[in-house]
Amino acid sequence: MEVDAVAEKGLPDGALLLVVCGLAAICVVFGFVVSGPADVFHGLGKILFVRDTLITDYMGVGGVGAAFVNAGLLTLVVAGVYRVSGVAIGGGAIACLLLILGFALFGKNLLNIWPIVGGVWLYCRFKREPFAQHINTAFFGCALAPVFSEILFSSLMPIYQSLPLALGSSLLMGFVLPPAAAQLFRAHDGFTLYNMGFTAGIVGTVAVAIYQSYGFVPQPAFIWTSGNNVLLGGFLSLLFAGLIGLGLFIDRRAFVKMKDLLALDGRSPCDFIALVGPGPTFVNMGASGFVGTAYVLLVGGDLNGPVIGAILSIVGFAAFGKHPRNFIPVMVGVFIGSLAKPWSAGDPSIVLAALFGTTLAPISGRFGWHWGIVAGFIHSSAALSVGVVHGGLNLYNNGFAAGIVASVLKPVIVAIQSRFGVNPPERL
Repeated sequence: MEVDAVAEKGLPDGALLLVVCGLAAICVVFGFVVSGPADVFHGLGKILFVRDTLITDYMGVGGVGAAFVNAGLLTLVVAGVYRVSGVAIGGGAIACLLLILGFALFGKNLLNIWPIVGGVWLYCRFKREPFAQHINTAFFGCALAPVFSEILFSSLMPIYQSLPLALGSSLLMGFVLPPAAAQLFRAHDGFTLYNMGFTAGIVGTVAVAIYQSYGFVPQPAFIWTSGNNVLLGGFLSLLFAGLIGLGLFIDRRAFVKMKDLLALDGRSPCDFIALVGPGPTFVNMGASGFVGTAYVLLVGGDLNGPVIGAILSIVGFAAFGKHPRNFIPVMVGVFIGSLAKPWSAGDPSIVLAALFGTTLAPISGRFGWHWGIVAGFIHSSAALSVGVVHGGLNLYNNGFAAGIVASVLKPVIVAIQSRFGVNPPERL
């Protein structure tokens, strides 16, 4: 009876945050078990002071254990900020926190995210608005955290120059993110879930252009680890099975209610926790994680920091727009692209394009699976081309590419459907 009551009323904010904290704590424990305290602390030191341009796999910088401890600790700290801010916890907050957990394996760390967050806080003070109103923007906006690390640890300037320049640049970018994100959302109209990836790509491109005009050219990195598929695959399987089990514990009818969740198109904003409840949402999160992991293993990809970060982005947004029915067609489109183009489905950049490209799931959900395949096919090319303009300083490179794809493809789809007498979808 008590479980059924929880299923009907939902979970309080504290309980939802506790689930995220539980996942983060498991990552911390896993990190210490895998590497041991001495290696973990030594590795954390390396992670905090490394340049974080794409792609910097923290498992290759500080070891597997240090990468997971960094991810878990950072997520626990951010969850504490959410708690203190008093913000309501829904699907969007869950997605944001799991993106922190995932990207803290390859780009976000306990040092470099705070100037961006501080810039958003300054914007809130300037506008006399509560920080809770923009807290998701602040932590999604940590996509630009590498800017701080890149400038601070540059060998071109002494620390007394690089520190104020890194801090000032990051604060300024954080300040402009809230209004820029609100404006740029209109371009794709919610048909990509990573609006901040699109926004950070635009802002990062402007910043890089300015710095390049003064001779400062960011140097993209490529640190990529392999050989840990069995260990990491087993760990992820336990996490995802736990989420499915939790969903069933909260709501015995979670599997039955999944049909209601799968019927949603996912167009942003689409909070699954508010619409169908926490039970089916957690089941969807676990199932989506299994799908993402299975794809990587089937195409011969590597499980490492960037790839697990991409899988966790699917899991997080499985509370806010993604489900297997609407994101699998996009993955299929990227896979077909690998057959028709001069690269392999198992190549690092293509694996990431398939996983992060699921941000285009609303196109499939609203217009049909065939358009999802088209979106994935186009995205597989776009994602490989846009990184140069922001110099690898936007961690959400695929989000930037997907924002461009969605902004172009959505009006084309509407025009084609209108020509053949198909009724335009609602909210267009």
